Amino acid sequence: MDFKKDLVHGRLIRRYKRFLADVELDDGTVATAHCTNSGSMKTCLEKGAEVYLTPVDDPNRRTSYTWEMIRINGDWVGVNTNHPNRLAYDAIRKGEIERLGGYERVQREVTWQGSRFDVYAENEKEKCFVEVKNVTMKDGRYALFPDAITKRGKKHLDTLIKAREAGYRTVMLYLIQRMDVDRFAPARSVDPEYARTLRDAYQSGVEIIPLQARVSPEKIEIAGEMPFSL
Repeated sequence: MDFKKDLVHGRLIRRYKRFLADVELDDGTVATAHCTNSGSMKTCLEKGAEVYLTPVDDPNRRTSYTWEMIRINGDWVGVNTNHPNRLAYDAIRKGEIERLGGYERVQREVTWQGSRFDVYAENEKEKCFVEVKNVTMKDGRYALFPDAITKRGKKHLDTLIKAREAGYRTVMLYLIQRMDVDRFAPARSVDPEYARTLRDAYQSGVEIIPLQARVSPEKIEIAGEMPFSL
């Protein structure tokens, strides 16, 4: 995924009220950017760290920028939670994910039994639901999800289990927007109920695919699949 606009460079002053971040731009002015990430953003917040923003030309919006990434430990971490769904959809549609290849029809945001899944794919052999989650938290070499308690995330897992029981192929796909990790795991210390439900889902036949993405000011690209531990 290439960025369509040139990003604006600055340094993080603070993130507050969940959806706002103040950034000092290179010319010394302070801009307020929209933060799409509603989680705690643990391990990807650092005062004074380099950030990149996308300028937004919308007179009806309170902020003129969207926060895209932050530089942590010398590498970029993608914090825009709007991108993983699109990245996963495009990769499945183009057959770029080996375990999710061969689908003739791919759609975004399909509802089943009151839950909306991020991607639906099908071919002559099977029908598949894919739920996508953005991952930015790390502990050592582990990428962890979630970074805050997520009842909505647990509901998605419960519905994936039901869909699997109904005969669908079901996949929980984690899009990890940082390269300083090499294994995925649920964040048990943050949300033990989610971790238990993920294990139950896996044992019920829900597949887990952690995908790592390389983030830069020019583009975000999928780097490959990552092993996981439950």
